Amino acid sequence: MSLLLLSEAHDERPPSTAPVTVVVTQVRSSEGQVRVEICTEREFLRPCRYGVTVPARAGTTIAVVPGIPAGRYAALAYHDRNANGKADRNLIGLPTEDVGFSNGALKGLVKPKFSDAAFDHGAAAQRITFALRKF
Repeated sequence: MSLLLLSEAHDERPPSTAPVTVVVTQVRSSEGQVRVEICTEREFLRPCRYGVTVPARAGTTIAVVPGIPAGRYAALAYHDRNANGKADRNLIGLPTEDVGFSNGALKGLVKPKFSDAAFDHGAAAQRITFALRKF
């Protein structure tokens, strides 16, 4: 019986994960690429551990971010038109390339809050949609 208890105590399964499909609308051209990131609260507006870069498609670009554990996240996307791997900014730090956040959390000229962009992700595949806009 002690062997059974020992084996059950060490039965550490990896957390279940599921993809998040992000449908990014209002992509102005097929130039460059669209970067999509799924961020925890700690990572929000910083580099996120979950993300993909896909070729831009004018109108709507779809990106599938695999392997997201259940939890609370916010999604962001930007149209990297010149494909330099970053969201370009002007002299005062505002993005010069179109950006978007889950729940349409970008309002005016203030940085969005995690709580405004947050969504819950469970063990099943999920699909979210949001638009890019000029900051």
